Amino acid sequence: MIPNLDVDLLKTFLAIADNGSFTKAAEEVHKTQSAVSMQMKRLEELVGSPLFARDGRMSRFTQDGERLVDYARRIVAINDEAIYAFAKPDLTGTIKFGTPDDYAERFLPEILARFARTHPLVTVDVECLGSGELFERCKRGEMDLSLVTHGCDIVTEEPVRREKLVWVTSTRHHAHMAEVLPLAVSHAGCGWRSMVLRSLDQQQRKFRVAYSTPNSNAVNAAVLQGLAVGAIPELCLRPGMRILTEKDGFPSLGTFDIGLVRKPGKANKAIEALARHVTESLSTLQGQLIAAE
Repeated sequence: MIPNLDVDLLKTFLAIADNGSFTKAAEEVHKTQSAVSMQMKRLEELVGSPLFARDGRMSRFTQDGERLVDYARRIVAINDEAIYAFAKPDLTGTIKFGTPDDYAERFLPEILARFARTHPLVTVDVECLGSGELFERCKRGEMDLSLVTHGCDIVTEEPVRREKLVWVTSTRHHAHMAEVLPLAVSHAGCGWRSMVLRSLDQQQRKFRVAYSTPNSNAVNAAVLQGLAVGAIPELCLRPGMRILTEKDGFPSLGTFDIGLVRKPGKANKAIEALARHVTESLSTLQGQLIAAE
């Protein structure tokens, strides 16, 4: 008979994955380190495979451990979703939620669908604006919760995803081969734009800003039509786009963090619930080092 995975064990396992440490995970789940170690031993017995491997004074996930993180997130999310769906009384009210349009198309459908199933009486008022404006509006109390790109003057205390910024060109055109590289980038002050221009300056490569717009759809359209080369989050890659790599003469642009910002003061239960849904939807599987005990 196939054994059943204990959700409590999986939540401790995810606390280790998210905090990178048995010690910090123990604090988060309000257990002793020895209790956490015993839970992980029990989880390994249930799945029938080692989940952690020693690496000097550190521990890291085994390949099976990394695989389990994704399954664990999905199992815990479904469990919590079922509990919240039957919780009484139902929450009501309106949440003002902000996100850049880059993320709206990719993330919002799943986030809002999940939230609607668990909190059907809560209205989510969505505004798509730049990260800088959303950050300031949250700090002024004009937005309840916003998903923003970390960087420059934007500091998020709740990072939820680390993402690669990649060069992209059209699969049908050759804008990337132009002697003077045409660029489609966001407005001045955007962290991604700064990453792109800094990379080109370091290469001493000739370029011109052919299109400058805060609208991601306009950037994508310029790239897809072969009018310019762009830089977008890897997860936002569209059909008809190709990632440019070092083989094409385009060095890695690096990574950036996506996180949440909130308005000052204590958040109500509806805001906390939406923040939880955002975090769970954007969580990634990462093979990371786990601090030694």
